[in-house]
Amino acid sequence: MNSSYFETRFRSPRPVTRWPAEFVVISAFATTGQTWTAQQNEDADRTLASDLVARGVWLERVTGYSPATDHAEPSWAVELSLDAACILGLRFHQDAIYHVKDDRLSVTRCIAPHDLVYVDSFRLRLD
Repeated sequence: MNSSYFETRFRSPRPVTRWPAEFVVISAFATTGQTWTAQQNEDADRTLASDLVARGVWLERVTGYSPATDHAEPSWAVELSLDAACILGLRFHQDAIYHVKDDRLSVTRCIAPHDLVYVDSFRLRLD
C-alpha cells in the first residue's frame, strides 16, 4: 500500500458537529500515480457526488491532503458500508479508500480482500 496514505490529513470546508459512528472517505480524482486533467477530475467528482446524493446517505465534503507535498484531493465523507464503498471506489478507478469507525481511521485497498490497516484517530487528522 502506498505510504502516502498513512500521511494524509483531512480538511472540511465547514465545521461538522456530528460525524456518524462509521463512514468512509472516497474520492473520484486520479488515483495515486496517475495524472488526469482538471476537467477529468472535476467530471469524475461530479459523477460521484451525483451517485452519493441519489443514494440518500449522509455525506460531507472533505479534502484529503499531504502536509509534506501539499497534494490535495477533494473527497466525500459518506455513510456507506465498506463493501459498497470499495465497489464504488473501483468504479471510479480508486486504489484505496479510508474507513472510520468510532474515530479509528483505517485505509483499505478497493480490490478484495478489504483488509483495514489502522492509520490514526480521525479527529487527530482533521484540521
